[in-house]
Amino acid sequence: MAEPVRVIRDDALVEADPTSGMVRRRAVETPGLWAGQVITEPGVTSGWHHHDTNVSFLYIVRGVLRFECEGIAGHVDAMAGDYVEVPAMTVHRESNPGTEPSLVIIGRSGTGIPTVNVEEAPPPH
Repeated sequence: MAEPVRVIRDDALVEADPTSGMVRRRAVETPGLWAGQVITEPGVTSGWHHHDTNVSFLYIVRGVLRFECEGIAGHVDAMAGDYVEVPAMTVHRESNPGTEPSLVIIGRSGTGIPTVNVEEAPPPH
């Protein structure tokens, strides 16, 4: 018999996988899938981290989110309506150069540790 559709309300999300500068809230975690959201306040930069063997897909609902990657000069900005792919093991950090909190929906595929915080990334080559 098929299972019914399940609705996960905002107040049921739980804080998870802390990285400095951002608030992640998990909606679902099953083998091979992690889904939730992250909020980053204006002017805040997260700590460096990666998502182990998980590939992350993000959808920017509100605001802007800036991504920097270890060993790569510069950054990329994602705005409301954009999708972002973060490959497995990619050490990165996120910041919000905007004037409002950013709200991002996250889906991760894989079986690794959802978030691995790392020390300061080395400078770009």
